[in-house]
Amino acid sequence: MEWHTCLDEYEKLVIRMNTPRVVIDNAVCPTATLVKVDSARRHGILLEAVQVLTDLDLSIKKAYISSDGRWFMDVFHVTDLNGNKLTDERVIRCIEESLGTMDYGRVNDFSGLTALELTGTDRVGLMSEVFAVLAELQCNVVEAKVWTHNGRIASLIYVKDCNSGSPIEDSQQIDRIEARLRNVLKGDNDIRSAKTTVSMEVTHTERRLHQMMFADRDYERKPILSRCTDYPVVTTWNMWCFMLPLTQPEIEHIWNFILSTLMGLQFSSEPERQRVIQCLQAAVRRRASEGVRLELCMEDRQGLLADVTRTFRENGLNITRAEISTRSEMALNAFYVTDAIGNPADPKIIEAVRQKVGLSNLKVKELPLIYNEKAESEEQTVGVGGTVLFSLGSLVRRNLYNLGLIRSYS
Repeated sequence: MEWHTCLDEYEKLVIRMNTPRVVIDNAVCPTATLVKVDSARRHGILLEAVQVLTDLDLSIKKAYISSDGRWFMDVFHVTDLNGNKLTDERVIRCIEESLGTMDYGRVNDFSGLTALELTGTDRVGLMSEVFAVLAELQCNVVEAKVWTHNGRIASLIYVKDCNSGSPIEDSQQIDRIEARLRNVLKGDNDIRSAKTTVSMEVTHTERRLHQMMFADRDYERKPILSRCTDYPVVTTWNMWCFMLPLTQPEIEHIWNFILSTLMGLQFSSEPERQRVIQCLQAAVRRRASEGVRLELCMEDRQGLLADVTRTFRENGLNITRAEISTRSEMALNAFYVTDAIGNPADPKIIEAVRQKVGLSNLKVKELPLIYNEKAESEEQTVGVGGTVLFSLGSLVRRNLYNLGLIRSYS
């Protein structure tokens, strides 16, 4: 056998060994779909696997992670956003394809689009103004994500020219877009920290949003809007959130355990340790979704986002998070909204907005931990200071007690 033939066979073997093996099983668990991933071990592969599932709007209920030498083995228990097992063959096939190719640097398909990066001070109606400017400048929004945290906003918006359908490359047009959006972000009070950047680079959206908010130092800022609950949030990295009435020393103790025991980090000073904790807490809370989830599904058109978000603004709804996408000429968007000061939105206002946009186009999905407390009332108990301790929270709290991380779970 000639050397180049041997090389070809060797490369095929390497590809076969490094390509993850994905098995999806609906028979074992009655409440979730099992996604099993076996792959050659390498740095960052767990993050990529979790990110694939997150990007597909799947909820990870449980995970078993193990590594044997150079091999990585993981089992995820996942459901859709409604808590149901996965039955759509298209979704299952998409999981298999995405996980099966993640070793080769999977990124979202944003080729042919122009990326707009925005950071600034959040305020009611800000995204309505942003989308109105983009519509006026003949920019068609194809994909976008918006995060808010501690009174700051970060958004990554992918656009193309409305007329040509091509990426926006004209330098004068780019300058106009940057200038107009920067003026919107500045408003009356944010002259220094508002930032707008136009880029042709393809990037990982959520990772970039974390970087943007970290550079904006959101972790040092205080929330501007009030929150509908005042419970501390303890969460694992893939956003399993539990509302627990923990004391501040207990929270500190848990973070110390995570940093020193689980992550093996050592710090040269107390301020350094506190800053790392602060940054990690911010990274977790940025991805928390506050408010009622409104799902928009209708035929896409020029100015649709500007019209819908203007309706939100006119009815006093504040967007705390948004996920914008376009598939086969259909707009598939999700907005999380509160009232103007961060409290739960009035159901009558939500219905008025739905009437304006179209009842069949805009549907409501509420967040269970915040908005469905009445449904949980039969299972709740009263905790410290009269706060509500959910039954799931009791289980988690008991586990923390068994680990010696808190003094009591009663």
